[in-house]
Amino acid sequence: MEVSSFSTVPSRLHCSSNSSSVPGSSRFRGFKAHSWDQSLFHVQLSLRTRKNPRNLIITCSQKRDVTVVDGSCMDEIYDKLAERLVPTSASMFSPNVKRLVGLAGPPGAGKSTLANEVVRRVNRLWPQKASSFDAEVNPPDVAIVLPMDGFHLYRSQLDAMEDPKEAHARRGAPWTFDPALLLNCLKKLRNEGSVYVPSFDHGVGDPVEEDIFVSLQHKVVIVEGNYILLEEGSWKDISDMFDDKWFIDVNLDTAMQRVENRHISTGKPPDVAKWRVDYNDRPNAELIIKSKSNADLLIRSINF
Repeated sequence: MEVSSFSTVPSRLHCSSNSSSVPGSSRFRGFKAHSWDQSLFHVQLSLRTRKNPRNLIITCSQKRDVTVVDGSCMDEIYDKLAERLVPTSASMFSPNVKRLVGLAGPPGAGKSTLANEVVRRVNRLWPQKASSFDAEVNPPDVAIVLPMDGFHLYRSQLDAMEDPKEAHARRGAPWTFDPALLLNCLKKLRNEGSVYVPSFDHGVGDPVEEDIFVSLQHKVVIVEGNYILLEEGSWKDISDMFDDKWFIDVNLDTAMQRVENRHISTGKPPDVAKWRVDYNDRPNAELIIKSKSNADLLIRSINF
C-alpha cells in the first residue's frame, strides 16, 4: 500500500464509506487523507484497488471526549467542579505551576457566579487535601477568578473607531475586546507565576488597570469570559493556554431573558433592553455557543 499523505488520528474511529464493501482485493494502491476537522477528528480516505481503480471514499470520524456535569441544583454542580480541581491541584506545590481553567458560555449563563462559587469551595477544600497546612494558621487562598471583562477596549478606543456609534452599540462583541493583552497576561502568568490584570468598573464603563493580582500562591486560576474558547485569531491562542476548558450549556432563550432582566435592573427601559438583546447580545451568544465543541467539560446549567 502506498501512502500519499498521512495525518495522525485517534485510534477509536467510526468509519463509513460510499460503498457497502470494497470491490476486489483488499490490497490498496492509494491512501490519501483529504480533510480533518479538529473538533470531530474527521478524515476522508481515497482508496483504489487493483481490480477497481475508481476512488472509494471512506469517512472516519471521532467526536472528542467531553465530560458532562449536572446536578439537582447549582450548589451540587459547584461542589462537583471544586472536587474535580482540588485532588488534581493539591499535589502541585511548585510556585510556578498553575492549573488554568477556561470557563466560557453565552451572556446570561452565570459564568461569574459559577467561577466565584467554585473558587470559594476550592479555597475551603484545599487545606483538607494538603496536609502541609498548620491547623492553627489560616491558609492563604489558592484559587482565584480572572475575568475577561477587564480586557474590554476603553470607551475612548471605541470613540476612535470608524463608526463610534456602532462600536458602542456592539460593545461586548469579540472585536470590542483586547485578546492580545489577555494572551500576554496568561503567558506571563504561565512563565513567571504571577501577573497583575485589569478589572472592569461597570459604574465607569472602563477597565481598571492592574486591579487584580494573581500571585505565586494561586494554584488554580479560573479565567471566565465569553470568547475564550473561540478558534479564531488570538482567541485560538488563548484557548490553547488552558489545562481544562469548561463551557456552561444553557438554553439560549433562558440566557437572553436573564440578560434582558439585567439590562432593566441597571435602569434601561424595557424596550431598550429588548433591542439591546436582539441587536447585540443574541448574535454574540450564537457565536459563543459554536465554541462549545472545543470544551472538555460541559456544565448543564439550571435555573438559579
